[in-house]
Amino acid sequence: MFKPHGMIAAIPTPMNADGSINYKGFEPIVEHLIENGMHGLLVDGSCGEYSLKTMDERKETIKVVCEIVNGRIPVIAGTSCHRTEDTIKLTNYAAEIGASNTLIINPYYMHTSRQGIIDYYKTIAENSSVGILIYNYPGATGIELDPELIYEISQIEGVVGIKNTTDGQHTSKLIALTKDNPNFSVLTGFEHLILPTLALGGQGAIGVVHNLAPKKIVELYDLVVKENNIKAATELNTKLLDLYNAIEEEVIPGTIKAGLEVLGLPGGPSRAPLVPASDTYRKKIKKILKELGELYVNNVG
Repeated sequence: MFKPHGMIAAIPTPMNADGSINYKGFEPIVEHLIENGMHGLLVDGSCGEYSLKTMDERKETIKVVCEIVNGRIPVIAGTSCHRTEDTIKLTNYAAEIGASNTLIINPYYMHTSRQGIIDYYKTIAENSSVGILIYNYPGATGIELDPELIYEISQIEGVVGIKNTTDGQHTSKLIALTKDNPNFSVLTGFEHLILPTLALGGQGAIGVVHNLAPKKIVELYDLVVKENNIKAATELNTKLLDLYNAIEEEVIPGTIKAGLEVLGLPGGPSRAPLVPASDTYRKKIKKILKELGELYVNNVG
């Protein structure tokens, strides 16, 4: 099974003014990311507003993105559902239409036991035809999977990695625990932790800022992983800090969609109860992207 690595963009879902999905809008976003060297894409993650879609919309979103990518880079599909049976069905659907992996969050609304979480991933893995990434996001779920628990889950055949959206100490310990498993990747979900995660031996990052500065995010990866040039990587990371900070100043994915629109790419509104970025934010993100040189890269004045 495919083991994910590198810089993977968690893409938003472009919307029309009436709140319907702008499926045609995926193409310019995907092409922008592939042309600028992104190693993979995550479709229908949190930034993709998966929890606000119907099942038919989720299937169509994954299908459209897989068709546009057409095997050029790996696609990870978010297939989390409340019911285990629905998660398995959507996971297998994603595999059938071309997804390389799926991303699945742990049970959170109806709390279960430690063993219940292990069994949840085991059941999905045993009944799926594609590699599974754990999605550890305690800021959203209220449940943190400790490194030792994740290590246990990582031993399940078919579990190939994790998007670890939590603090650096947790990620550092997890890398140490899983470093001898050649079939398991640790990818951070926090932009601020990209550099330290890579420097400690993590395999990459799944993030939203990748949409707005993909070439520089890939360069950051190359400086650490391919060139072992921590000094240059640190200098580049410092230049990106304002962008890292800005994307969380208001509600995601509104901030990312505003940035995409600044770059001349489709964004649109977010579905309620999510809100769009403010006019003040739009001016700020335009200034940051201009200073980074992204507006000129994308031929936007």
